[in-house]
Amino acid sequence: MYQPFFPTALVGHRAELAAMVQAIEARQSCLVTGVPGSGRDTLIRTAAERTGVRVIEIDCLRTLGVRQLLRHLADRLLAMASRPRELAWIQNWSFGQPLTLELGGTGQARLTWHIANGKEWTIFHQLLDLAQQWAEAMQFQLMIVFKNFPHLRTWDRTGTWESHLNLYIQHESWINFVLVASVVGTWEGDPSLATIELPPVPPEILKPWVMEQMSQVHLRFDAESKALDLFLAYVQGHLGDTIALGRRVWTDYQVCRTPEDSGLLQAHHVHQSMIALIQDISVTFESLLLQLPLIQIRVLESLCLDPTDKPHAKQYIQKHGLSRGGSLQGALTSLQQKGLIYGVQHHYRIALPLFNCWLKQRLSWEGYSPPERTWS
Repeated sequence: MYQPFFPTALVGHRAELAAMVQAIEARQSCLVTGVPGSGRDTLIRTAAERTGVRVIEIDCLRTLGVRQLLRHLADRLLAMASRPRELAWIQNWSFGQPLTLELGGTGQARLTWHIANGKEWTIFHQLLDLAQQWAEAMQFQLMIVFKNFPHLRTWDRTGTWESHLNLYIQHESWINFVLVASVVGTWEGDPSLATIELPPVPPEILKPWVMEQMSQVHLRFDAESKALDLFLAYVQGHLGDTIALGRRVWTDYQVCRTPEDSGLLQAHHVHQSMIALIQDISVTFESLLLQLPLIQIRVLESLCLDPTDKPHAKQYIQKHGLSRGGSLQGALTSLQQKGLIYGVQHHYRIALPLFNCWLKQRLSWEGYSPPERTWS
């Protein structure tokens, strides 16, 4: 049976897709920004399919240090070498190099190296050289995607490894590097990177897609109760949350429907599914809050109950007991980098609608009131 809200193609973002395809064809590396759930992965994979490039994905959240980064990169490179002649080429290339291609008894290939601590950057350069020369020799274009790229800074505090990578990004090659982050950050204005931002999906694009998904399972939204308007108001153009809520509305209706039901979704169906959904994932949201400093929690609570496009305003700061100056700006910047709030271009609103609804409900239960002192 067809299941709605399992997208097989990119929803919206046609301009962003065209920009990324153009960058790949021009062999220019990209910075793809957007909050979690905005469709960054789908955009990258769709662009790769359009251009025929081969893709290696490195999730920087899984790299707790340089040795793990090198191991992930080496393993992903070899995972692409599916043909014997490619392994043979890599083995020939490795002669005289610090890297060695080892073939186990089961035929499993592995790149190994032995290097002193503090000299790991030479292996990093060697792996990128291998990728470059291999792609050129085999006449294919390669895309190396660094997901959650800013996470490298948790251990690369001096920016050494980011600088090494920039040396490759700045030169034309057979490799397209794609850095994935929530905000542009320190790369703003970098001419070597084509910056592609994924904003919320506009309602005029999201609305027909949501209707089409429901119609595939013979459901439609009741116009009189404005059920679809309520649905769109809940998800605020966030694609990931649209998918989550759409699936929940559909599954809840399947459980409760009777033979007499006409497949008409009313506003109360949407509302009840929304409440049930945020209750189911409340533990995740609670855990997220526990990892944040107090000033960031206070900023989130303030923006949740009292949205504003001017959180730096004196009156707003006094009303919510926020601290002025660097600590407030630092909290706003950090929350943007985490993908929890939008920046000034989207009026500093909370970026994850489900999280925003949960937080609003939680604060109403607790009888929220502004503090008497500032948080620093």
